[in-house]
Amino acid sequence: MNIPNIITLMRVALIPVFIILFYLPLSWSYWAASAVFAFASLTDWLDGYLARRLNQSTPFGAFLDPVADKLIVAVALVLLVAEHANLWLTLPAIIIICREIMVSALREWMAELGERAQVAVSNIGKWKTAAQMVALIILLANPPVFTHWVIGGYLLLIISAGLTLWSMVQYLLAAKPHLHTKNTKR
Repeated sequence: MNIPNIITLMRVALIPVFIILFYLPLSWSYWAASAVFAFASLTDWLDGYLARRLNQSTPFGAFLDPVADKLIVAVALVLLVAEHANLWLTLPAIIIICREIMVSALREWMAELGERAQVAVSNIGKWKTAAQMVALIILLANPPVFTHWVIGGYLLLIISAGLTLWSMVQYLLAAKPHLHTKNTKR
């Protein structure tokens, strides 16, 4: 156990706190939930930076970091879809969650084939993550009322969903030569 892994585990531990704050019947609950999500988003950058800077990268950290990210993003999307209950948020949320499941499965399968590097995180993935995190921070901080902030959050989430699809296509194209190999277990 090292500092980056502890920070990553803390991000997972913040999920119940985030959920409770979101549902508190208080005027500041949206802001508090958004602040916790923003803090967790910053720790995602921090744990990676520290792992590289302190030379503390571990296989456990490499596994847990993307899982922690996907968990808190999926929870945020589910909370927001339930709260906003409209197509502007639901469709991008479905795209994002389905893509994450598909790309995670693709990465796992490619790792089994010894080709994990073929589906490494790309720059588009990093832009997608940035747009997604900002969109979620904005949407979490505001009640489900059509204000310029909420509309801006929807637009950023739609852009994020578009980047999500684009990066998924890139991953599938990178994996395409391996889709027809006979080295699979099926």
